[in-house]
Amino acid sequence: LFEKENNAMKKLMSLLLAAMLVLGLAACGGQAGGAPDTNQPENSTAPVSDQSAPSETPSTPAAPETITITSLNGNREPAELEVPYDPQRIAILDMASLDILDALGVGDRVVGSASTSLDYLQSYVTDETISNLGTIKEADLEAVMACEPDVIFIGGRLSKSYDALSEIAPVVYLATDSSLGVVESVRKNAATIASIFGLEDQVATLMGGFDSRIETLKTFAEGKNAIVGLCTSGGFNVLGNDGRCSIIGVEIGFENVGVDANIDTSTHGNEASFEFIVDKNPEYIFVMDRDAAIATEGAQLAQEIVENELVVGTDAYKNGHIVYLAHPAVWYTAEGGVTALDLMLADLESTLLP
Repeated sequence: LFEKENNAMKKLMSLLLAAMLVLGLAACGGQAGGAPDTNQPENSTAPVSDQSAPSETPSTPAAPETITITSLNGNREPAELEVPYDPQRIAILDMASLDILDALGVGDRVVGSASTSLDYLQSYVTDETISNLGTIKEADLEAVMACEPDVIFIGGRLSKSYDALSEIAPVVYLATDSSLGVVESVRKNAATIASIFGLEDQVATLMGGFDSRIETLKTFAEGKNAIVGLCTSGGFNVLGNDGRCSIIGVEIGFENVGVDANIDTSTHGNEASFEFIVDKNPEYIFVMDRDAAIATEGAQLAQEIVENELVVGTDAYKNGHIVYLAHPAVWYTAEGGVTALDLMLADLESTLLP
């Protein structure tokens, strides 16, 4: 009897072990088959990956091959111009445009440049890998062609060469507009150049602070008058509000008593006698030394020309209000650039503001 009971107990233990083994294997199989996560809410369904589903990440639009901008043509008229988008080889014959390109960080694409004496652009002159293309007034067409540019930038002095240069590559001709104002002209031209490279979002940063600086100078100039002029070849030419140095009368707001508003003075101004200055007796006299700007050898200094026995009798001289613009080359050859604008305003701030 004992032996029968013992056999029955052994069979029961074997059945229990078998059942436990089956349950263990089922549990392992459930884990291997990816059982639902017990941490998920009840009745939740795990997402199923569909390997055949297309990617939802939007593709980046292809960059255009060309872009159409508005610049000036050979007749100095606004015109649409198609240029390569994001050009890699740039020829520079305008220092204001080079200034903007440099500020935008694409100066490494300059393959040829006109000569300049401006300190902040000297690296483009001294770099032996950058071809010399002549001057901002007289381009070396063969050198321009040899550097195989994608695009060429010029200023007003080369408008006569627009057609010839256009045979080589598209010519971007930008200028400052005195009726619009220098600051707005720089902003507009910087936006145009930036659009060629897809860098429009940088323009606001480049122009930051200029408006407030103008407002500060404008507050100072309110109710004050001035004569604005340049010294050249031993004489003094008065300037109006239609060209060089127009920022003094147009945006900053000094009443320019040197010329009639209807007289064209945009190039080099109109020659004036010192008796004329005495007769007008302005509160301020602003002087740009053209000879210093273009490094004329043996030229008389502007101060020696202006502070003669007649002018020393004016209120401007007696009150120490004769302002010699400290960066004449900037005012004369590079007006329209970002760094140029900064230096021009600094010239005025350093002498006018406390």
